[in-house]
Order: sequence, then structure tokens, then C-alpha cells
Amino acid sequence: MPVHQFVHDGVLHDRGLANYWGYNTIGFFAPHNGYAAHGTRGQQVAEFKQMVKTLHAAGLEVILDVVYNHTAEGNEKGPTLSFRGIDNCSYYRLVDGDWEHYYDTTGTGNSLLMRHPYVLQLIMDSLRYWVTEMHVDGFRFDLAATLARQFHEVDRLSAFFDLIQQDPVISRVKLIAEPWDVGEGGYQVGNFPPLWSEWNGMYRDAVRDFWRGEDHTLGEFASRLTGSSDLYAHSRRRPRASVNFVTAHDGFTLRDLVSYNDKHNEANGEHNRDGESTNRSWNCGAEGATRDPAVLELRGRQQRNFLATLLLSQGIPMLSHGDELGRTQRGNNNAYCQDNEISWIDWRLTEEQRDLLEFTRYVVRLRTGHPVLRRRRFFLGETLTRADQPLPDLVWLAPDAEEMTEDDWQRGDAHCVGVFLNGDAIAEPDPCGRSVVDDSFLLLLNSHWEPVDFRLPDAAYGERWSALIDTADPEGIPDESEHKAGTGLTVGARSLVLLSRPSRKPGRRGGAARSRSATPARRHRELGAVVVAQNGLVAALGQHAAPVQFRGTGAGLDVVDGEVDLPVRPDRGVGAASSAPDSIRATTSPRLRRTTSPPS
Repeated sequence: MPVHQFVHDGVLHDRGLANYWGYNTIGFFAPHNGYAAHGTRGQQVAEFKQMVKTLHAAGLEVILDVVYNHTAEGNEKGPTLSFRGIDNCSYYRLVDGDWEHYYDTTGTGNSLLMRHPYVLQLIMDSLRYWVTEMHVDGFRFDLAATLARQFHEVDRLSAFFDLIQQDPVISRVKLIAEPWDVGEGGYQVGNFPPLWSEWNGMYRDAVRDFWRGEDHTLGEFASRLTGSSDLYAHSRRRPRASVNFVTAHDGFTLRDLVSYNDKHNEANGEHNRDGESTNRSWNCGAEGATRDPAVLELRGRQQRNFLATLLLSQGIPMLSHGDELGRTQRGNNNAYCQDNEISWIDWRLTEEQRDLLEFTRYVVRLRTGHPVLRRRRFFLGETLTRADQPLPDLVWLAPDAEEMTEDDWQRGDAHCVGVFLNGDAIAEPDPCGRSVVDDSFLLLLNSHWEPVDFRLPDAAYGERWSALIDTADPEGIPDESEHKAGTGLTVGARSLVLLSRPSRKPGRRGGAARSRSATPARRHRELGAVVVAQNGLVAALGQHAAPVQFRGTGAGLDVVDGEVDLPVRPDRGVGAASSAPDSIRATTSPRLRRTTSPPS
């Protein structure tokens, strides 16, 4: 959430509520006084600087959530607090021919006038201040499409993008866009310039649909799993352009995503009219709290599926705070005004919550230890094997271990697929120019409501495979059993299995060694902690930093993984222009008999 100085809405005050998220900025150069611990007459500045210094010392970068698309003054009926009284028609966008009313593309009552030089100067001066004086490492821009509306349409050639591109300070930090607003043509996922990463809303939608068993989702899901090259390669960007997420601060928490079909926002005082009504969620058979052990087991499995998918996808994973703990907001998907138990984290964890936390730590460590799970460039695009060539960097496999065909992808009832990730075919070198080799992985995914029998590929892919993840297991981590090439393996209903085998090439190994005698609990302790951002900040691990858990109280935020390195510069070259998912087009999976679909 934002840390700029904000004010509480009068309408919320009248209801006995408060603006908990802080998307109501009035001071773009000041940390919010309500977050200060030792005074509000400048002490908050010193506190903020010390906090950033401490986080940097712990290997964490600080990315601010910033709101430059509107202010706290609302529409023409709102309070006059600052800019309206200074120069209303210079700072705000007004309706053409009706200057008494605001033209709003943010849903808050006003939008800043992004073609006026003083507005642009205000934003650029603010950004430079937070970098040069407060030493933050980047920004996530709320409703960033509004910032590109120099006139009516969203324009990637707007003055705002030009100023960012040429600025010697801002062009060198992390830039993350929420690439949409509520105006006409506001959904702009994949359309931001090369310096930018984006919240990938298409990733969120595809992953949610796949795991709730929707038809015609497999091809879209495969594209998102492998970095969304169809969205970003055309603008010469790399997988880090895609900030992958399943949940964020607005919307259901992960636990609520698998516990509710419908929103329950009555506590907001708007008769449940606020918040998104289309959530692509599935309650697993019961709405809300339940004691049914079968429903609870399925919900736990689905949470592990989402967490594993997120952390095994190419791109930058973003984990919403508390999802690793099974946090619930009781079905409220718009808790912006709930500064109470609905939004807070209860640190008195149940055994199931502790297991979920340990599972998340384990998968974070797997991702950190294996460069093939976080490639810097897209897959090359040619996925079919050839007798005269070594295995490609990625191969899509049907459950019978045959390579996926066009007909397989086109099947509407396809809910399962295997993907081979070749650790011996990583094209990019390490920072010292040496070749990188890694273990190879076989990821078997089944969103079908019945178990599916997979056959492992032949010995050309690997003679023996070790199981690392099985989300059907209550802990998510199977016994370290080995599976021979060509043998069968049953993947449970609505679950995934991750297998690995060692690299066959000499070189600089990227994979982390794993103790073969360690129990799951011991391995959990060995494998580090998940990063959780709090109090209005998004913390990002440095590229080579070990995972660290950051705990605190107050407003929760989202997490951006250590893959958020410096953005692509025009003089540094780019990766391949296409990837395997480009050849997927539609979707389906093979050889599943039809059964009755579950409720969704």
C-alpha cells in the first residue's frame, strides 16, 4: 500500500470506518504521519530513512506503491485541500465543455491532468525525491494507464513515458505498472514500454481458471506459466516484464479464493455492492467456514497448487502478504476500509497454517536455487525434439509421454499436461560470462477432478527422477522416492508433481544441493523463509540474496521476488523474440475421458 501522506474519507468516518489502504494521497513528498512511531513533525522522515537502511542491510530492496493518478480531493463535491485551491484546471482533468465537472478514469472522482507541465514536474520531482533522498529502489504505479492518458486514449508515446525514459535517476530504478484503469481502453496488459514490468492480470485469470477446472484453459495457462512471451517479447522485453500474481491486496486472499464463490463485503457499509463480483473463485463445495474434512483438505491442496504454480512460473512472482499463512478476510474482497481483525494477521497459527508456511518456504528455496525456474530470457520457441539435435529447452508432454500435438491443445476438456524444463539448455551466461547449467525438471499438472496416470518420458530425458513436490500430500513434499524413465506415475486429482534429475553437462551449477536423508520437516527448516512486505512497502530480494522473512504489524502489502533486477536497457540486447507458448495457440489436453464437471 502507499506510504505517501493521505487523508481519511469523510464518508468512511461517518460510518465509523477508516481508509486502511491509503490510496487517498494529498502529499507526494511526505511519509504518512500515521505510520510514525516517534513523532509526526518530521520524525517520520528520519524513521523512513532508517527503515530503508535497515532493510537494505538485510538484503531487501524497497519498492513503493505510489498513487499519481488522482488525489484525495475527490470530485467537484469533494473538499478543497490543496491542488484544487491552487489551480484547479491545471492539476485536474475536466470534462470538455463542462469545466464544472471532472473527467475521471480512476473511479475516485478525479484524475490528474497528465499533459500539463506542472503536473508532470510534480510527479518527476516526487519520484526523484524518494530515490535520491529516501533511497528507495523502485515504484509500483497504481492505475498506471491513467498516467499515459495525455489526451483521451492511453498512449505509450505520452510525455510521461518520455520523461521517465530520459531521466538519469528514474530510468535506473525498478518500474512496475498496474497496467489498467477504469476508463475507455484502460486495460493495457502487455502494452507498456521496454523499461517497465507489469502486473500480469492475464496470468492471474488464467491460473485461477485452470485450477478451478474450467474448460479451454490449458493453452492460455501454458503461455502464462512460461513467462507470457506473447505479451512482452514483441516490445523486446524479457520474462521479468511479467509480475505474476494470483492474489493482491484488492480481491480475495488466497484462502478466501478457495473458500468463497461470492464476495461478502457487508462490513463495508455499502450493502455488498462494492468490490469485484467476478472473482474466478471456487469454494470447493461449501461457502465460507466449514468443518467438513473433505472440503478443508481440498482447500489446502488448492492453496498449495496456487503457491507452487506461482513460484515455478517464469517471470517475477508476487505473493500477497499472509497468503503463505492462510490469512482470511472472511470473504471480503474490498477491505480498503477495514482497519481491524478482517484485514489484520492473526499470528497464532494453526497446524495447517504452519504447514502451509513451511511449504511456501520450501518452494521459495527451490526457485532461488535453480536458475532454470527463473530464466532471464524466454524459451527459444522450438519445442519439438529432433533425432539429430539435443533436447530443446522446453518440451510439452501429454500424459502418455508423447509430445503435445495441435489436436491435444485444441481439446476443450484438456486439464492436464507435463512440461520438461531442460537445465542443460540455459542460453544466458552468469554475471561473469560463464555458462550456467542446472538440474532438469519435469512438472506434471492435473486440474482434472479425478487422478490422472502419467507415463514418464524415455531415458533421453532422464533415466531416474526424484520427486520434490506433490501438492496432493498434506505437506506438499513427498518421500524422496525415485521414478525410472518410462514408468507410470499417478498425479492426484487437482494437484501437481515436480520431479528433477541432475545435469548431464559440466559447468557452473545453479541448482542447490539437497540432503537426501533430511525429513520434510528438517528440509523445511533448511530451506529459508518467505518474504512478506508490511506497512506500505513492497520488499524485493536482491538477485543473489537468500530468502528472509520480514514480519511486522499494520497494513499488509505484496511481495516481489528477487528476480526484480534492473530493467532492460536499449543497449544491452534482448532475448529471443519468441517462446514455446507462442506455438500453443488454443488448448487442450489428451486422452481424458469425460465426466461431470464440478461446480465453479
